[in-house]
Amino acid sequence: MTASALVNIEDVALGFGRRRILSDIRFDVPAGRIVSIIGPNGAGKTSLLRAICGNLKPVTGRIMLNGSDIATRPRDHIARQMAVVLQSQVPLSMRVQAYVLLGRLPFFKPFQFFETGRDREMARHFMTLTGIADLADAAMDQISGGQRQLAAIARALTQEPQLLVLDEPTAHLDITHQARILDLITALRKALGLTVIMVIHDLNLASEYCDDLVLLDKNKGRIHTLGTPEQVLTRENIQAVYHTPVRVGKSPASGRPWVFLDRPVPSGP
Repeated sequence: MTASALVNIEDVALGFGRRRILSDIRFDVPAGRIVSIIGPNGAGKTSLLRAICGNLKPVTGRIMLNGSDIATRPRDHIARQMAVVLQSQVPLSMRVQAYVLLGRLPFFKPFQFFETGRDREMARHFMTLTGIADLADAAMDQISGGQRQLAAIARALTQEPQLLVLDEPTAHLDITHQARILDLITALRKALGLTVIMVIHDLNLASEYCDDLVLLDKNKGRIHTLGTPEQVLTRENIQAVYHTPVRVGKSPASGRPWVFLDRPVPSGP
């Protein structure tokens, strides 16, 4: 365990009944880093994320947040340090501002039924920061999927978390909203000192926006490798886990690894 890490995952195994999904999972997440869990469908990415959130109890091992086992801590205490944004937001028939204010619930005192002026101020601040202040009175079920995702991030930020956990934040979004969401997360990390753990399928987005990657191997149920994008996104690692021929080059803009399918060039019409 690294003493300076915000999150320590220690020899974790996950499963349902007799079925083991992941074993021997161990890595640390230093404060202020953006870490992505990657791997093929069915590799256990979301299960690992659920365990980090405290929604799935490890079969063995433990997950530490700020040096304390999350399994032993009250849920409201965890919610004051960790906020979670799920893959897709259910379009609720409530106003955006009311939805964002749900992030203040972990701070409500006993018998408190209404938000305070500070709660409303924080909601307005983070709605402005995420660019949805003009949607305050709009209904959640009448805005776009990208706008709902931004509202979910604003709600998470009103929890004043140290750790932001996201499950596929760019799923089902067009390239414009993908870039907007990930640029926002990067900016928030710098502005608020956030630590971010997320699951993402797109290897090129993971390479561009993340400091560290954790690559899961579906067949072995373990971590194949972890490290920087340069260390993880190699041709050998990707083909070993995804069983798909690829080529790995460099982004002309950032110099980070870019992954391309290795397909034969069509000959003629």
